[in-house]
Amino acid sequence: MNMNLDKRARRQSFRIIVSEIVMVLSVVAMVAILALAVSGYWLNSDFSLERQGMIQVYSIPTGASVSVDDNEPWFQHTNTSKVITSGEHTITLTKEGYDSWSKTVNISEGLLYRLHYPHLFPLEREKESVFDTTTATFATVSPNRKLLLLANNTTIWSVLNLDSDTIKSTDINISKIFSPINADAEPAVDVEPVSELFNGEIISAEWDQSNEHVLLKINKDNSIEWVLLNIKKPENSVNLTRDFADEFSDIKIFDSSANNLLAIRKGNLHKIDVYARQISAILAENVSNFDFYDSEIVFATNNDIKILKNSTPELVKTTESTAKVLIGKFYETSYIFTIEGNNISVYQKDDLEEIFNATISFIPENIKIGHDSEFIVMNSGANFATLDMESMAMREWSTDSTNFGWVNNYMIYAINDGELAVYDFDGLNRRKLASNVSNRFLATITNDKWLYYFSDDQLIREWLIVR
Repeated sequence: MNMNLDKRARRQSFRIIVSEIVMVLSVVAMVAILALAVSGYWLNSDFSLERQGMIQVYSIPTGASVSVDDNEPWFQHTNTSKVITSGEHTITLTKEGYDSWSKTVNISEGLLYRLHYPHLFPLEREKESVFDTTTATFATVSPNRKLLLLANNTTIWSVLNLDSDTIKSTDINISKIFSPINADAEPAVDVEPVSELFNGEIISAEWDQSNEHVLLKINKDNSIEWVLLNIKKPENSVNLTRDFADEFSDIKIFDSSANNLLAIRKGNLHKIDVYARQISAILAENVSNFDFYDSEIVFATNNDIKILKNSTPELVKTTESTAKVLIGKFYETSYIFTIEGNNISVYQKDDLEEIFNATISFIPENIKIGHDSEFIVMNSGANFATLDMESMAMREWSTDSTNFGWVNNYMIYAINDGELAVYDFDGLNRRKLASNVSNRFLATITNDKWLYYFSDDQLIREWLIVR
């Protein structure tokens, strides 16, 4: 009897040990499989191990079908991720009632490729006139694309709220901000006062990230005037040229709420404390142009590029001519971009190692660093070049005309003979959106819901969702 119990106990202990070993081995195998999957390894059709990549696809609107290399839809929903074989693939997005979107991408082993900007437009869109713009001479839209500032030749300008079913307009009195053309004229007796004239040409407009201030560069009587316009409280606006009794060759907003600015004065870089009305000591000398990200400042002189680290300039590279510089952060890594003639270089900020270099066919006049530093777009007239940081590849392309701008964070518009067309930031997926569009004003997309443009002295709105 005791012998049978001992035998049963030994057998049970053996079974427990075996089952625990199997369980441990299963856990180890599962962990190994998960680790391989995360690293991009997968079993192909003949059960051999192959390292693959992953693609993440989003779309506006959501719910588009995705096909790869013109095969059957790969999955029915965007805003998700899938494992995909490495190499070149053509990704196509379709949705009923909308146009299609397509791009050929190169998938790298073990890496994630993100497509989170594809925009599909309704084939048929409702259109309506929402505001009379007969007197408007200039328009600029806020970074969140919800506010539109309309300037005119009087001292009463308008701010429109674009993010509403009903367009709301607020007047801004700028009479005390700029010197009007008839400021010294004495009003006639018993005559109803009229709005004074604004006799300046707006050269550029830069908004702060709070969408409450606009830095205006004005050409007035062949001299430059800089004004920081407070949208919510115009009485708190600052005429920088007048208040500092000085000339600035360039000014940029340095923080999210425009409390501090960076400016080039007499070739030297300074910081301006707006509300204290104070200008700092010289930060850097002989500066031709500069850029910044957070508190990191890069600048170019006649023969070198430097970065300010703890208020001390550190050399990035020497140059044979005056270069242009930008700085940004992509995937938590900071990069410095330099443009010398038609040569473009990219450096990692921390160790100043050059990681990319390319030569394009033109010398850029304008340079824009894209949303979250995902791309750099350069142009000269209608010729463009885009450096895509996701694929680390350069692509040259051209728009239909030199009348262009950014319709949102990822798409460029161009207006040619009244035709409004949009392109992805790399020039792909050109689509015609509207006709009879004014060449004088911008176009914009608000909240992925409305397309705004100007036509026949009217602000036009089109719905970008099928209702």
